[in-house]
Formats: sequence, structure tokens, C-alpha cells
Amino acid sequence: MTDLRIAVVGAGQMGADHINRITERIVGASVSVVVEPDAARGAAAAALAPGAVALSSFAEALERGDIDAVLVATPGQFHETVLLPALAAGLPILCEKPLTQDPVSSLRVLEAEQAGGKKLIQVGFMRRFDREYMQLRELIENGNAGALLAMHCAHRNPTTGEGYTDSMLITDSVVHEIDVVRYLTDSPIVAVEVKRPKRNSLAPSWLNDPILVLLETESGILVDVEMNVNIQFGYQVKTEAVFEKGVAEIGRTAGLTRWQDGRIFGEEHTTFKTRFADAYDAQIQRWVNATKRGEIDGPSAWDGYLVAASCEAGVKAQQTGEREEVVYVPRPAFYN
Repeated sequence: MTDLRIAVVGAGQMGADHINRITERIVGASVSVVVEPDAARGAAAAALAPGAVALSSFAEALERGDIDAVLVATPGQFHETVLLPALAAGLPILCEKPLTQDPVSSLRVLEAEQAGGKKLIQVGFMRRFDREYMQLRELIENGNAGALLAMHCAHRNPTTGEGYTDSMLITDSVVHEIDVVRYLTDSPIVAVEVKRPKRNSLAPSWLNDPILVLLETESGILVDVEMNVNIQFGYQVKTEAVFEKGVAEIGRTAGLTRWQDGRIFGEEHTTFKTRFADAYDAQIQRWVNATKRGEIDGPSAWDGYLVAASCEAGVKAQQTGEREEVVYVPRPAFYN
């Protein structure tokens, strides 16, 4: 079978990483087009994929005859402007999180997908493809530790850039916990509450970091999330699950630990690109394989909408300091 020819839209950190991944590690696919308005960045990213062409707009890419699928890696505020024309063209899509930045625009995307009569969008919540998260989900489902009661999560980044805002603590970071909690518990989030610990003086002056987020699921499970994006030491994502008959933890740093001269030495990840490298590889490979079968193999556009609705409640909770309930529209039969 010929390679799936992919147009990667967005050649920033995430897009370039995916271009390298598809070229070096993914079987059955290649990058044919890189869409990036910054000409120098687009050319550098296209150079990672021999034969790929760099273009400045997605409209130009759609006019070509060498695209079978689209990988959207732009910042979230630009997703809808790529998703709608890609859906109109009938192209399979892997869209990096979030689907869109708010539930209203997510619903517009859902309507466009339904109008085409086929599920074409898979949302890039890569933690669902991480081995440890899958193991934890299996433990929850098989009941060997009894019922799940609660979870403690920590999501820590070393630093943030100038464009990172307060609301992005929810929409760009806690967004992952919001999706993976529903994946693990198989229960929607019904309410969000946000509290502010003492502010980290090393954070940018405009950012209220860290935050503590409490997620409530419909099934009664409480999940607290420490979202901490200027902790300096590295990139760390951990989850402790509390069961009726014990506790399970995922996310411990893997690799060499050394004890010498009365001290302990080890290393921690400094970026999501290494912490979740295997999950990203599995996600892209399964998407490629499913696309060739005419299917998706991961979170759907509906999953993306559910996360957007929860994020909206989370941003409101940041502002009010109150418990905010999540409001969803009824699930369309198309997504059953």
C-alpha cells in the first residue's frame, strides 16, 4: 500500500516534532506538504522530510493533488480555520489539542463533520496512548484494587514563554488532565473548582502560577490537579490513584538512578517531547493505520468538544474562585 501523504499545518515546536516523527519512525506515511506562514521556519521544517514542499497557506495546500490527510499543529486559536476547509475537502484529520478553544467553535466543527456524513477528526490527546495510563485504565476497569475513589495529579513544566496567559493554565495545560480523567474513569466531568496557592515569584509577572484544580466526575470521583508551569527543575506528569484496596502511581521518572558519596543522582525530563515520545509515536502510527482503513482510532471531535466545555468552566472558575458546573449539549447520535 502506498504511503499516506500528510500535510502538516503549523511548523512550530509540535509540528516540527511530528514531521521528524513521521519521517523517521512512522511506517506507511510521509509528509508531502508543510504549511507555515513563517517562510524560514516552514523551509526548515520541510527540510526534515525529503520531498516535502513548504507553503504559506492551507488554501494553497488544498489546491494540490498530493494530500491524503492533514495533521493540525497550529496554536489552538487557529484550529477552526484549518478544520473547516479540511472537512469540506473530505480529508482525514489529526488535530492537536485542543479541538478548538471554546465549546461554541467546537460545536461548529462538529456540525461541519456531521454534514460530511463521516467521522474524520481524531484529537491529539496523546496520554491515552501512553503505556502507564493504559495500565492504570486497565486496573480501574478490572477492579482488582476495588473501586477507584479519587486521584491526585501533578502537571509541572520548567518555565513558560511570554505568550503564556492565566487562562492557558486551563486551556493549554490542565486540558490534558481533563481529557485523561474522563478516559480513565469513563465518566464526564460535571464541575471544576480552582484555588490559588502562594504565587511562585519566579513565574512571569502577569501569571498567577501555580493553581490547584478540583475536577468532579459524574460518577463521584474527585481529582485534584497541581498545575505548576514555572517549577524550574524539569517536566513532570504524575498521577496517584486511590482505590478501595490500595494506591497506584504512574509517571515516576524512568532511567538510571545513582547513589554515591552520600547523595542520590538522577535525571528528569525537561520537555513533553521526551516524556511522551512513545505515546506520540503510538498515536501517530495508529492514526495512520486507521486512516487507511477509513476510520479513526482515538479521541473524536465529540471528545474534543467535551474537553472544551470543561475548560470553559475551568476558566470561569479561575475568575470567580467558585465551583463551576460544566454544561454540555446532548450527544448527537452521529457520535454514538
